[in-house]
Amino acid sequence: MTKRLIRLGYRKVINAASAQAWDRQVFEDTHQEFYMQAQFYNQQGQYQTFSELLTQVPQADRLHYLVSTAAIGYIRQLQDLIPDVTNAYVKRCLPFQNFRFEIIHSHLQRKEEHAVAIYFYTEPLTWIDTVGASLLIAYGDQREALTNGAEVETDLIPLQPFLNIHSIQTHEHSGNDGFSRS
Repeated sequence: MTKRLIRLGYRKVINAASAQAWDRQVFEDTHQEFYMQAQFYNQQGQYQTFSELLTQVPQADRLHYLVSTAAIGYIRQLQDLIPDVTNAYVKRCLPFQNFRFEIIHSHLQRKEEHAVAIYFYTEPLTWIDTVGASLLIAYGDQREALTNGAEVETDLIPLQPFLNIHSIQTHEHSGNDGFSRS
């Protein structure tokens, strides 16, 4: 059995239909930030949507970053654990190393059209096996310990929509960090 080092990615979509309190707060604050920041790129009030701004205004793609500042405090509340993804004990367990924020679409006047995505990326994990529809993983690089027969603590992570193997390393040693990225 080949053990591989992987990083998982999870895409959390937040929109008007999001019901959890954390999601609602991110929705409200990022829409408000979009509304305020978009005014700089739309001083004549010609455009109503994010996609119109992207098409018509140079550098409006900076709105992804500018609006992300409204979500930073909420992301810190997660205590470095990816939301929504749980182990077999239904506990959040996957630590994230970094994230990326994206405005999917938005409208200046119709808040219900606002939608954002936050991509969370784990630290390196050792993928030991796939059990049914779940990944059997160990935290960090445990390949050598497993090869030497050591006991290693594991978690069973059920596969679910928006959870993806973001990168994989199949060789024990390499010149760089060894990850191939999607």
